[in-house]
Amino acid sequence: MAPGTFHPVRYGRYLLFISGLGGLLYGIDVGIIAAALLYLGKTISLSLEQTSIVVAAVLGGGMLSSLVAGVLADWIGRKKMMILSGLIFVASVGLIVVSQGFLPLFLGRLLQGISGGFIAVVVPLYLAECLGADVRGRGTAIFQFALTFGIVIAALTGFYFTNQAESAILAAAGNATLIRAAQDHAWRAMFLSVVYPGLLFFGGSFFLSETPRWLFRKGKTTEALNALRRSSSEDQAQLQMREMTTLAAETQAQTTSGERGSLLQRKYVIPFVLACFILSCNQTTGINSVLGFLVIILKQAGMTASHATQGDVAVKVLNCVMTLVAIAFVDRKGRRFLLKTGTAGIVISLVLGAFLFYRFESNRVDVAPKAKAAVSGNALALPVDSALGAEVGGHAMALTVVYNAGAGDMVATVRNDDPAPVLKLAGTATSPLVIKQATYGPVPTEQTGWLITACLGLFIASYAFGPGVVVWLMLSELMPTRIRSVGMGIALLLNQGVSTLIAAVFLPVVGHYGYYAMFSFWAVCTVAYFLVASFFLPETKGKTLEEIEAYFDGRAVAASRA
Repeated sequence: MAPGTFHPVRYGRYLLFISGLGGLLYGIDVGIIAAALLYLGKTISLSLEQTSIVVAAVLGGGMLSSLVAGVLADWIGRKKMMILSGLIFVASVGLIVVSQGFLPLFLGRLLQGISGGFIAVVVPLYLAECLGADVRGRGTAIFQFALTFGIVIAALTGFYFTNQAESAILAAAGNATLIRAAQDHAWRAMFLSVVYPGLLFFGGSFFLSETPRWLFRKGKTTEALNALRRSSSEDQAQLQMREMTTLAAETQAQTTSGERGSLLQRKYVIPFVLACFILSCNQTTGINSVLGFLVIILKQAGMTASHATQGDVAVKVLNCVMTLVAIAFVDRKGRRFLLKTGTAGIVISLVLGAFLFYRFESNRVDVAPKAKAAVSGNALALPVDSALGAEVGGHAMALTVVYNAGAGDMVATVRNDDPAPVLKLAGTATSPLVIKQATYGPVPTEQTGWLITACLGLFIASYAFGPGVVVWLMLSELMPTRIRSVGMGIALLLNQGVSTLIAAVFLPVVGHYGYYAMFSFWAVCTVAYFLVASFFLPETKGKTLEEIEAYFDGRAVAASRA
């Protein structure tokens, strides 16, 4: 599509639409697994560790791709990287849908994460380098809004197929074959249904222009000016060309006089460290683990499967709505205001959530000796009754056992009000049954479940209003031109690395120590996030990328506006 085919306003909308689809795919990557976990382990044999790895594979794939995303974006361009990421996403969905075991499922999720990692680096980079200073905040925030909308789409998809599956299971009247078929169809259909936006993003990216700043750095000044004209007025295009030319001339002068030096200069190190810290702290809030395990968390909080998926949808719709609110404020109140307000709300919600979980988790008693003593002939048949411990009046009681029978740590739970309240486990001929942990305690009430849902609602609203919108924007704004793509890749590598680690240990940690332990850890980390946002982060609202770079170098670019 030749330059000038679109009016700048129409092309700007098209640019935002396709970039928004990238955010949508990233949100789908994160959110689609939540409801699928209800059925995935029932049709494919997965241990606790394997289940956590399947969830974390998206984050691990993002971590791997972020290693090369910046380098590739500098080499082949931002546009081609967007096309490649769309192709990989479509391929990942196909592999996941046909998976029959852990390995292909893991590889499919890994590919999905690789696609998401490319998108997370390249799309915000693309937007930052194409949009003017007056709209960059709102424009780049579109990526985060689309990301949250993708999470909502994933949640609604999960809700729809969960209801279908539960109806089919009820109609099966105990027929194991029909029940398994309904469960198998549910999670595969969840993944297959999200291939369509991937196809649209892949095809639509072909009709975008390359970013003017990438073209300028490659010496293609005419193409750079034409790219600016597609999305800006003539005056704005000429102004941005002057700023890029001025900054390039100053950098060349520094090089000629021997002043340019290494990448360890203040103007590179300070913004790079700030961006890396913010990206890492963004994950230590627990956001991806909350989104990925939300249905499981709500079930453990006392909600039914149906109500848990409803809570999942409600929390994720709130995420989307609050992102719209943040978009309205980001260019008016500034980045620091949103980040401080959001992190403060996250701390409050996590502390309240940890307290609610601790209230009933602290009443659990260790019954591992009784469970181990009941193992006979490499099998366990343990009645769930008052012989295990003191009953709590008015509450159903549950026995939860972490065990190993040769396929990694597994967890099993039986309640005393189940039709057959007996926990039955068995080892194999080559792997003895090993009881790792066994606890007995009250099942939280549905009211507790809704209170925890409210806490998670506050958590997600605060995250969406602050870190959710600001993080991608600050990442692209803080990085100087010379290191922007590679620096964003390294920062995202840390982001995905922290997120992968937290997701991978989530189920084992809560299985051994309880949900309150994870919530408390996240709260402490977010306090550090709040302090950095309050005292160390500069405000970048209303500044061009060249002005921000000059700020860290102690210079000004006022002359370029003459």
